[in-house]
Amino acid sequence: MGSEAEIKEPRKLRFLCLHGFRTSGHILKTQLKKWPEFVLDKLDLVFPDAPFDCHGKSEVEGIFDPPYYEWFQFNKDYTDYTNFDECLKYIQEYMIKHGPIDGLLGFSQGSMLSAALPGLQAKGLALAKVPNIKCLIIISGFKLNNEALTENAFSNAVNIPSLHFLGDNDSLKQHGTDLLKSFVDPVVIHHPKGHTIPRLDENGLELMLSFLEKIQKEVINQEGQEKCLEEAL
Repeated sequence: MGSEAEIKEPRKLRFLCLHGFRTSGHILKTQLKKWPEFVLDKLDLVFPDAPFDCHGKSEVEGIFDPPYYEWFQFNKDYTDYTNFDECLKYIQEYMIKHGPIDGLLGFSQGSMLSAALPGLQAKGLALAKVPNIKCLIIISGFKLNNEALTENAFSNAVNIPSLHFLGDNDSLKQHGTDLLKSFVDPVVIHHPKGHTIPRLDENGLELMLSFLEKIQKEVINQEGQEKCLEEAL
């Protein structure tokens, strides 16, 4: 019988964290420090920069230092996207290099991508060379505004564990509320702030910890079942 030192702790779930429009991975990492360290320590978080340099003024200029990046570009009514396919290829290559990745955490433009990628992946339209996304954390989320992409991403309800943050004063709150309809049993944390990553109040912390415990058990159990099946074969 092995000693206590030989007993391995379950591995941390690895999340690819997709930052907001015209910000950066470093900025998102800084923003997430609003959450208690013991919460962040439960996850293995990876913070890439988006593939394209900022093409205009960043709304965080004067708050966070540059450089700033964007995942893709769009027209004035947000319906026509430029460099979207290149963005998907970039994310896939990053996941191959830094994986395996269990889940996605996204804020703002990063949340739009995070919410859409499981559905696009299920249809073979994105991330075909990496394992399926198992869970999501969506902060200030909303859907892609391109009709064809949205149809492909959400024609079927997204049936993986998902945690959504909705701000009472977020100008995109209704879009985030509508997004919930495309997910099976989403967990929702409401907060009084706007389009931002909020601090966790007592209720939010309880919901967050419960969600993390749930996905940790589900993913580790799934891995155990897959390992047993491989050994049986």
